[in-house]
Amino acid sequence: MDRKVLGEIQTGIPKVFRGSTCVLSEDVLPISADSYDFSRRQHISTRILSDVHAYAEKTEAGVEKVYRILGVTDVDVYAAGLNFVFGEAECPGKAALISLFRLRPEFYSEPADETLFHERALKEAVHELGHTLGLRHCGDPLCVMFFSLHIGMTDRKRLSFCPVCSSIVDRSASRF
Repeated sequence: MDRKVLGEIQTGIPKVFRGSTCVLSEDVLPISADSYDFSRRQHISTRILSDVHAYAEKTEAGVEKVYRILGVTDVDVYAAGLNFVFGEAECPGKAALISLFRLRPEFYSEPADETLFHERALKEAVHELGHTLGLRHCGDPLCVMFFSLHIGMTDRKRLSFCPVCSSIVDRSASRF
């Protein structure tokens, strides 16, 4: 795992979700073998998200604070009915997942660009964590909660919520 991108996510999340903290866990969750679809050569995101949820439950046991756990993987993932996804989350819930696999410019035969890669990863992290707060996909193509069908749509989005989504996040801040 690219520790540098994890650091960018860690420092970026509290800037978007004001008043939150982001802690990197040293734990590494193995990806369950039953998540792999040999015919597609991809992992089903829902299965991995289930493991992230189980980890969130374990982490939260015995404490009063509400945690949201963002799993970050470097494998190609898909969800039922879709060719691929950049991530998936419980909506609302405590578990989210992003995949770095299709966020690297090199995946699209473009030159490596660490800044762009980190920006994409943070946008996807914020998007999926937004779902954990109950946000659905937004119709504003510049809102971070807009559904990205391809990487160009992710690049076009801002790393911020539109006014409507922002008001929901602000109301949910006490639960983050």
